[in-house]
Amino acid sequence: MATALIGVLGGFLGGLFGVGGGTIFVPLLMFLKGFDVHRAIGTSLLIIIFTALSGALFHGKAGMVDWKAAVIMGVFSFLGVWLGTKLSLKLEAVMLQRIFAIFLVAVAVKLFFFKQS
Repeated sequence: MATALIGVLGGFLGGLFGVGGGTIFVPLLMFLKGFDVHRAIGTSLLIIIFTALSGALFHGKAGMVDWKAAVIMGVFSFLGVWLGTKLSLKLEAVMLQRIFAIFLVAVAVKLFFFKQS
């Protein structure tokens, strides 16, 4: 039941905010399923295939996707994912969890004070 709830909540927030992987699924998998941070990250990366594809299609139908930028960033993201995964797997779980928490707080603060022009 928790697994389905995480899927619905993560999908909803992904569609609403354009997030899902690290910011939604990782904490939910840790808190509701008891996953360690490494397993939560790996599982989240697989989950986002489904949320990203469906969300991109729905937003694309509304004309809200820059397809060229998305393809370029997507292709180059392979390098980033490879490097990030290598580092993630070398870090102790507690250190990775703390770095992740700092990242989430920094993003939250930046979003809270960000002013669009």
